[in-house]
Amino acid sequence: MPYEIDFLRPGDSSGDAIIVKWGETKESGFWLNVVDGGFTETGDQIIEHIEKYHAKDATIANVVLSHADNDHAPGLIKVLEHEAFTISTLWMNKPWDYVDEVIDKFHGAYTREGLIKKMREMHPYLVEMEKIANRRGIAIKAPLQGAQIGAFTVLAPSRARYVALIPDLDKTPPSYASESRGILGSLIKTVSDVAEKVLERLDFETLDNNPPATSASNETSVVQWASFGNKRVLLTADVGPEGLAEAADYAEQISLLIQPTLVQIPHHGSRRNVTPAVLNRWLGKYPAENQGNAVASMGKNADIYPRKKVANAFTRRGYHVYATHRGWINFVHEYDRRAGVQDAPVIPFTPDVEDDD
Repeated sequence: MPYEIDFLRPGDSSGDAIIVKWGETKESGFWLNVVDGGFTETGDQIIEHIEKYHAKDATIANVVLSHADNDHAPGLIKVLEHEAFTISTLWMNKPWDYVDEVIDKFHGAYTREGLIKKMREMHPYLVEMEKIANRRGIAIKAPLQGAQIGAFTVLAPSRARYVALIPDLDKTPPSYASESRGILGSLIKTVSDVAEKVLERLDFETLDNNPPATSASNETSVVQWASFGNKRVLLTADVGPEGLAEAADYAEQISLLIQPTLVQIPHHGSRRNVTPAVLNRWLGKYPAENQGNAVASMGKNADIYPRKKVANAFTRRGYHVYATHRGWINFVHEYDRRAGVQDAPVIPFTPDVEDDD
C-alpha cells in the first residue's frame, strides 16, 4: 500500500504537525490523517498544505491529537473549524472522562462535578475541539492502545497507564503525590541542567540510561504504528521511555515486526525521551547501517534540537536523521514524488556533544 507523510515545520519554536496520505492506488482514491496541529498559527499552514497538495474540499478520515500540550493542540482547532473539509473522526484523550477513577487522588474538597469543571477549565483547547466536533457531527474517540486509526494501530498509551498518569498532568489540579514531590523535583532539575562536554563515537554512546523523567503529559502521547507492505512507520509525538517500552510490549504481544523504516524522533529529539535500552529494542543494536529514516519535528528557531547525542543514537543504529527547522519534509512510498520536492539534508554524526538538555 502506498503512503506519503509530510512533517510540517510548526512555526518558530517546537511542536508537531503531520499529514499522512495513504491508499491502495492513485486511481482508487486515498485517505488523509492529520496528526497534531502545533500552535494556533500552524493551523493555517496545515489548511494551506492540504488545499495545495490534496484538495480544497478534502475529506480527512482522522484528526489525531497525540496529547494536550500547547505545541500540539491549538492548530487543530482551525483545521476542525475549516468548513470546506469533511472530517470523519477526531481522536483525543480527555482526562475528565475518567474522573471517577482518579478523584481519590485529589484534594477531598473536590466534588465529582467540581473536578470535572476544573479539568475542563485547564484544558480549554480540548473543550473547544470537543464543541466544534459536536457541532459539525464529527465523531470523537479515545486513541488508546489497540485502537485502529485508519492504517495506524495505537500501541500506547494503554487505558490503565493513561488513567494512572492523569493525577500528574500539568493541566490537572495538584494531586497529593505531586505536592510532596515539588522540592525534590526542583533539586533534580538543577543538577541535571549542568552542561558537560562529552565525546562520542559510532561504537561508543553516552546517552543516559536513566535520564530525568519527561513530563506526565508527554508520557500520555499516542504512539502509532502502520505497516505498508515492507515499510513500517512509527509516530511517537512526545512520548518518553515508559511509553515507548509499553508500545514495544504491545507490539510484541500482537506479533508486529517492530523495527520501523520511518520513525519520528520523540519530543523533537530531547534526550529525556529515549534511552539506549529502548532504542535497542525498537531500532536494533549498534553499529548498524541502512535501517531507515528518522525525523525530528520542530520550528525554525529550535535548531538546538534534535540534541546531538540523540541524533547520534539514531545514526549509529543505521538511521538517516532529518529535522524540520529548515522546512517541511516529505517521505513517499509508491506514490509519485511531487514536482519540485527535494530531499532534506541529513544531520551528520557529531562526536563533540553537550550533556545539557
